[in-house]
Amino acid sequence: MSDVVLGIDLGTSYSCVSIIENGQPKVIPNEWGEATHASVVSFMEDGRVIVGNEAKRRILLDPEHTVFSAKRLIGRFFFSEEVKKAQSFCPYEIVEGPNSSVRIRVYNNTYSLPEISAMILKELKSIAENYLGYPANKAVVTVPAYFNDNQRQATKDAGKIAGLDVLRIINEPTSAALAYGFGAQEGASKKVVIYDLGGGTFDVSVLDISGDVFQVLGTAGDTYLGGDDFDLRVMGWLAEQFLAKTGIDLRQDKITLQKLKDAAERAKIAMSSKDATDIVIPKVCRGPDGREYDLAERMTSQKFTELTFELIQKTFRVVDEAVRAAGVNVRGVDDIIMVGGPTRLPLVRNSVEHYFGKAPLTNVDPDLVVSMGAAIQGGALVETTRAAVLLDVTPLTLQIATVGGYCEPIIPKNTPLPVEKTRTFTTSRDFQDKVRIRVHQGESRRSDENELLGEFEFSGFRIAPRGEVTIEVVFEIDTDGIVNVSAHDVETGQRQSTTISLSSGLSKEELASSVERAKGVQMERGRGGDRDLPAAT
Repeated sequence: MSDVVLGIDLGTSYSCVSIIENGQPKVIPNEWGEATHASVVSFMEDGRVIVGNEAKRRILLDPEHTVFSAKRLIGRFFFSEEVKKAQSFCPYEIVEGPNSSVRIRVYNNTYSLPEISAMILKELKSIAENYLGYPANKAVVTVPAYFNDNQRQATKDAGKIAGLDVLRIINEPTSAALAYGFGAQEGASKKVVIYDLGGGTFDVSVLDISGDVFQVLGTAGDTYLGGDDFDLRVMGWLAEQFLAKTGIDLRQDKITLQKLKDAAERAKIAMSSKDATDIVIPKVCRGPDGREYDLAERMTSQKFTELTFELIQKTFRVVDEAVRAAGVNVRGVDDIIMVGGPTRLPLVRNSVEHYFGKAPLTNVDPDLVVSMGAAIQGGALVETTRAAVLLDVTPLTLQIATVGGYCEPIIPKNTPLPVEKTRTFTTSRDFQDKVRIRVHQGESRRSDENELLGEFEFSGFRIAPRGEVTIEVVFEIDTDGIVNVSAHDVETGQRQSTTISLSSGLSKEELASSVERAKGVQMERGRGGDRDLPAAT
C-alpha cells in the first residue's frame, strides 16, 4: 500500500489524478464520477475553503474571493508582464510579497501561489485516498516543459505544503508520451510530436520512443498561451459588440468580466462540435439609466476562426522551434499526440494536420493522458511496473551574468538531463573575500531579458591578490529540471553547496510556516458546477 504513487496533472484550468491499478494507469474520479477537477480555490468568510468543480461555480457568485488560473502566476515575479496582465483581468486581489514575489490577498489573509496550488493538490490527494481507502503520500507531478526553475521549485513546494512527497517533477508532453507509448510493441521505434495546448500554457516536444526508452529530442513552449487566451479573444469580441449596440463597456467591471469569461468558455467548447452557437447572458449589467441589459450574440465557426487564428499561428512558431531543435523533418514524424482540452477544436486539429501532412491521433483522451503518464512514471520509480527510461532535456539555457549587463551560457537549452557543467573563476580584485554569481535562465545574451533565478555566494577561501585564488563552480540541472550549484576552492579543497536561492520563491521559514498553516485549513468540496464542460488542462 505504501508504494502507491499518485500521478498528478496540476493544470491551469483543470487537474487530474491517476494511479497504477492491476498494472495499468487508472484515472481516479471523485465520488460523483468526475475525472477532472477545476483548479479553482474559493475562500468563505467563515474560514472554510472550497476546492474543485464547486469552487469553479463560485467564480460568478463570489469572484473576489475565488482564485483561478493560479498556475499562470506561480513562480513569477510581481513586476512581470504576465502578472500585470492577470491584475487587469482577475477579480481577486494580487499583491506584492517579499523579494518581488506574488501573493493573493483574500479576507485580509495573504497566500503564496504554492499555498493556493497546494490546496488543489490536497484535494486530489483526498480524492485518491477516498478511492484507495488508505493514505497516499507519494506523487509524481507534471509541469509544462517550458517552466523555468522558479516555477518548478514553486510547484515542488506546493507538493510539500500539501503533504506530498514529490518523487519527481516531469514535463507534461513527456508524461503524455509515456501514456501513449505504454505497452507499445517491444523494439518499436517512432518519432512522436506532443502538441500540448492547455488552459494557460503551450508546449511542443519531439520524442524518439524506442521500446521503453523515451528520449526527448527537442522542446519549446510558451507559458502564457492557452485556452484562456481563446476565451479572452471571444470576450473582447462580445464586449465590442455590446459597446457598439449600447454604448456600455462591459470591461470596466471585473465581476461582469467573469460573466463574459464564463460565456466565452462555453462558446469555445461549443465550437468543438458545432458550426455556430448562441451566446446569451441575461441581465449582464445595469446601465446608467437603471435599466438591466441582456447580451445576445451568435458566433459562427468563421467568426471564431477570425478571432483566434492568430493564436493558432503563434503555436506553430513554437512548433517550428521544437522541430528545428530536434533535427526532425515534419514529414518524418510518425505520430502527433494532442494534449489539452483546446485541442478538441476542429480549427486546432485541422491546422496540425495541415502542418504535419497527417492527421493527429484522436484515440488518446487529451484531458487524462498527462495524469496517466505521471502515474506510469510513479509506478516505475517504485518498481511496480516495468521501468521506462526517460531522457528529457532542459527547455531553457542556463546562464551566468557577466560585466556590462550580459550573460554567458553555461548549459544550452535542449541539453539532455541530468547534466553537470563546471566553470573556473578567479578573484577579480585584490584581497577579495567572496565571489557572487548571478544565475539566469533564458535565450537572450542580455541579463535583464532573462529570468533571474537567484544568486550564489561563495566565501571562506584564501584572501590574496587578484587572480591567485581559483574557484571551480559546478552547475547541475537534475531530472526535475531544478538547478543546483556547488563550488570549491581548488587550493584548499573547501566546498560549499546550495540550491539557488530563488528571489521569488518561499524561504525555508515561509515554507515551514505554510506547511503548518495548511494543516489547519478546513477544506470541502461539493458536486461540481460545470459538469457539462470538457476540461482544458
